[in-house]
Amino acid sequence: MDLTFLLMTLLKIVLICFVFAMILGAILTWGERKLSAVVQDRIGPNRASILGVTALGLMHPIADMLKAFTKEDFVPAGANRFLFAMAPMLAMVPPLVVFAVVPFGPGPDFVIAPLDTGVLFIFAIGGMGIYGATLGGWSSNNSFALLGSLRAAAQMISYEVSMGLNLVGIFMIFGTVSLSNIVLGQGQLLWGWLPMWGIVVQPVAFILFMTASMAENKRAPFDLPEGESEILGYNLEYSSMRFALFFLSEFVEIVVIAAMAATLFFGGWQIPWVDPQGTAGGWITVGQVAAFVGKVVFLCWVQLIIRWTLPRFRYDQVMALGWKYLLPLSLLNIVATAVVLAML
Repeated sequence: MDLTFLLMTLLKIVLICFVFAMILGAILTWGERKLSAVVQDRIGPNRASILGVTALGLMHPIADMLKAFTKEDFVPAGANRFLFAMAPMLAMVPPLVVFAVVPFGPGPDFVIAPLDTGVLFIFAIGGMGIYGATLGGWSSNNSFALLGSLRAAAQMISYEVSMGLNLVGIFMIFGTVSLSNIVLGQGQLLWGWLPMWGIVVQPVAFILFMTASMAENKRAPFDLPEGESEILGYNLEYSSMRFALFFLSEFVEIVVIAAMAATLFFGGWQIPWVDPQGTAGGWITVGQVAAFVGKVVFLCWVQLIIRWTLPRFRYDQVMALGWKYLLPLSLLNIVATAVVLAML
């Protein structure tokens, strides 16, 4: 294997998976607390500092990391120690691996692995995140944690189905499951002036996809597997850095959802009416990468806003929403898309 290619791949893995995804996920922990303070008319995080510098509370994620590393690492009696230790890593790794196929800019230089089956890869790897939550509760030797893991498994499987179906319309319109080719397809113009972004040609699918994605990520108002107010969750027995990994994996998943939505529904790195084929290079390419990052940050903000706007559902409501409403609407959207394409 060419050494230069190997080094470039390693550099992209570090920059995309660890610098971008991990750091943005950590910053979102601050952003969520700050946003909740705004919604609830509070000040929010503002005490943690380094040499007297609070930086609007941005030192709090660093304080959280130090606290997680220094807390007691508790393992309950009777727990399966190997699976108990592996579960947080099984929850953390899949969201990071998904970024391997996400195009951050035009051309192969801005994607780790430009697979032709990019979307299928995302669902194959992303679906493995269920093992972290399920094994975390089961291996804890705690009945309440086990109930939380069963809730997590049922909820994640239920909404994974709708997530996939909501993207079928995108595949039908652009004729590919390659993320890079879908982004290029969104560079086309409808009626000569309107960018052919996914949200323009599949607006219903976007709403259903975001709903299913947030539910699959177990985020409020769908956070029944954790049930913080009842202290009943799959991570009940976890402490120290292992709990922090579960916690951080949900925020990295927010970034994953935002990156997928930006790629499939908001044109990815496309800037409307500017270099739709991504061949200009130079500062245009820099602007396209910045546009993609901006879209991801915006969609992360949207998810945080929803989290602090809606109250938690009951569990029966969560399951009913997935099977009785999202699934039929997803199938109906596919049929409607097929009819429209047949008439064109």
